Amino acid sequence: QVQLVESGGGLVQAGGSLRLSCAASGTIFSINAMGWYRQVPGKQRELVAAITSGGSTNYADSVKGRFTISRDGAKNTVYLQMNSLKPEDTAVYYCNADIVRYGGFRPNRYWGQGTQVTVSS
Repeated sequence: QVQLVESGGGLVQAGGSLRLSCAASGTIFSINAMGWYRQVPGKQRELVAAITSGGSTNYADSVKGRFTISRDGAKNTVYLQMNSLKPEDTAVYYCNADIVRYGGFRPNRYWGQGTQVTVSS
């Protein structure tokens, strides 16, 4: 199977910064896209940022200008630089990837286990 391992979450004060990392491993043939979602208890996961294999990016309106997504194709890793953090950014952040495995015919969606980001007032 494919595994996504996240790191970089933690507790910061409002206005601070965090950098999340997510590394994909396994029998990967190609990665079509990677992204970050976040979820608050009682609510559905929402897309925070995503990046395609071609480098196109998109962001939720709430994080535009504050968060930056990037990737390292050689390492199968995606990053999320989060600046000017606000208390409303508090959530569990999940890495997501659409991956075609060796021998596969179509991409499948994979999720990391999540990393907690807490922003204090």
